[in-house]
Formats: sequence, C-alpha cells, structure tokens
Amino acid sequence: VKQLNAGISFSGQPLRERGRFVVGAAFNPHVANLTGAFNRLGKKIEVGADFILTQPVYDVKTIEMIAERTRHLPVPIFIGIMPITSARNAQFLHNEVPGRSIPDDTRERMRKAGSGERAQLEGVAIAQEATLAAREMGNGVYIMPPFNKVDLAVRVIDVLR
Repeated sequence: VKQLNAGISFSGQPLRERGRFVVGAAFNPHVANLTGAFNRLGKKIEVGADFILTQPVYDVKTIEMIAERTRHLPVPIFIGIMPITSARNAQFLHNEVPGRSIPDDTRERMRKAGSGERAQLEGVAIAQEATLAAREMGNGVYIMPPFNKVDLAVRVIDVLR
C-alpha cells in the first residue's frame, strides 16, 4: 500500500496517480508474549503503519501499560473500547474469544451488577473509565458497539462532554 502511495503498482510499474492511503495496523495487548507483540508492533510501524488500533481493552492498568511501552512510537495508538453488556458477556469474552482478556476485578464488577439495564450501565461505566484513562495518557479511542447497540457506545462517549 505504501508503494501505491509512492506511485508504483504492485508489479513495479509507475502509476498515473499516487495512492492516498492511510495505513493502520492492529495490536493485541492480551497476548502471553507481550515483548514479542511490542517488537512486532515496532516492525509494523517500520514498514509503514500510520496508526495502530488495539483489540478492546477493559481496564485502566492495560491502558497505562500500553501508554508506557508505546510513548516513544511516532504514530498514534487508538485504544479499542467496547462496553460489556452483562456478567455472562464478560465471561464469554474472557474465556471463549481469542485475543480478549478481561481482568478479574472487571468481571467481578459485572457479576455484582447482575443483568439487564443495571449490568449495561456498569459496562458503560467501565468503558467510560477506560476512555478517560486513554485520553489522559494521550491515546485516542475508538468505540465498538456490542451487538450493534449503538446507544451503549453513545453513552460511553458522553463522558467526554
């Protein structure tokens, strides 16, 4: 893609016009080998990533760790924020979805919230805490509505007003 931006086709031939792509890359802060993940992140930037999107993050500690270990990088890191909808949702994401990790204390907060509207409000509160932490540490965020529940995503960003 960076080659297209330079005006060169995939076959190496010059193009009449240059591409105008902005290149993003993914980062998963929930892997066992974090050092390897950060090394790969550096390589993604070396080969042309203009920005980074993380997998969803559900706690301030992880955001702090990402901010500390990426402070030197020359591209913005956008923290993925996805509100949890219930204790069952938290357990499923933690145990069944590869690349996701929800801390024990966050899952406990969701368990205590019960279900229904109260659980959704707690999930939004957790997501708002993460959003504010990311903003304080200089990272941007992108919000992912769970189950297409856009109203929950809107509630998360209300904290920024």
